[in-house]
Amino acid sequence: MSESVAVEVGGTEVEVSHPDKVFFPGTGQTKLDLVDYYRSVAGPLLSTLGGRPLLMERYPDGAGGKSFFQKRVPKSAPEWLRTTVVATPNGTTSAALVAADLAHLLWAVNLGCLGFHVWPYQADDPRAADELRIDLDPSPGVSFDQLREAALRSRELLDEHGIDVRVKTSGSRGLHLYALLLPEWDSYQVRAAAVALARELERRHPELITAQWWKEERGSRVFVDFNQNAPHKTVFGAWCVRARPDARVSAPISWDELPGIDPAELTMTTVPDRLAERGDPWAGRQPQSIEPLLERSRRDLASGLQDAPWPPVYPKQPGEPTRVAPSRAKRDP
Repeated sequence: MSESVAVEVGGTEVEVSHPDKVFFPGTGQTKLDLVDYYRSVAGPLLSTLGGRPLLMERYPDGAGGKSFFQKRVPKSAPEWLRTTVVATPNGTTSAALVAADLAHLLWAVNLGCLGFHVWPYQADDPRAADELRIDLDPSPGVSFDQLREAALRSRELLDEHGIDVRVKTSGSRGLHLYALLLPEWDSYQVRAAAVALARELERRHPELITAQWWKEERGSRVFVDFNQNAPHKTVFGAWCVRARPDARVSAPISWDELPGIDPAELTMTTVPDRLAERGDPWAGRQPQSIEPLLERSRRDLASGLQDAPWPPVYPKQPGEPTRVAPSRAKRDP
C-alpha cells in the first residue's frame, strides 16, 4: 500500500495518505477512487455545497467500519482550511469545515469522510436559510413507488405556488426535494413553510402522505419530515457518497427520470458517466420565495392549529403542543 500521494487541486496540494485503502468492500474501491470521484463531479457538487458549513461523517476504516460524526475541525488542520462557527440546539459551538472549494472536501476525504451533511445556509450569512429541504421518509411498510408518487404530488403543490423544486435520491431508501430560496428567511420560518406544505399534502392525499410527527400515527404513509428544516439541522449532501458497500450516491436526478429510477444503480461508478452524458439535473436553479407557504402557515395557525412538534433535542417552542406521544398521553392524563 502506498504511504501517500499528493493531489493538486485549484492551486492547493492535498496529501492523501494510504490511497490504496479499500473504502467500499462491495466494489473494492479505494480512498483514491473516492478522491477521483469527487474530482469528477466537482462542478455540480460545489454548486450545491459550496460555501456551506459541513458536518463530517468519518469512517477511518471505510464503509462498514466504525464511524463517528465530527462537527469540530481538528487542531491539526492546515492553515489554509476555512472554518466557521456552528451551534447545536443547546447552544454549544464548534469550528466546522466550510466547503470553500474542492481542496477542502478532499482534505476531509483523507480523514475518512465519505459523505457530508450540509447546513442550509452560507457560512457568510448564517442567519438566512436559503434552502427548503423536503425529506420524504420511507417509514416501515412504505414502498419506493409510494415515495415517487409523494414526490410528484409535492412538486405539483409547489408548482401551484410558483416554487421550482428539484429531486435527488437520499443515497439510502428515501427521496429529498430541494428548493433554492432567496436569503430572506431564517430556519424557523423555513421550517414553518415546510410544516404548512406537509399539512396541505396530507389534506390532499391522506391515504398517501402524512404530516404526523409521531410514528404511531403515520401508518404506511410517506412522512414529510418538516423538522429537517429546523435550525442547526443538516441533510446528507447532493452528489455525496454514502457509507455503503456499493458506494451508493445521493444523486440529483431529473423529474423525467424519477418514474424509472433505481437508487441502487446510482453509485460512485455510474454517476460520473451519467453526469457527463446528461448534465446536471439541478442546473439553472434560481433563488425564490416561500411567502405562499408562509401564508398557508399563517392561515393554519389562525384556524386553531398549533405548531407541529419539534425533535426532543430542541427547547420547548412557543405554540408547540405537548411533546408526548398520543398513546402515552391517553395513559397518563
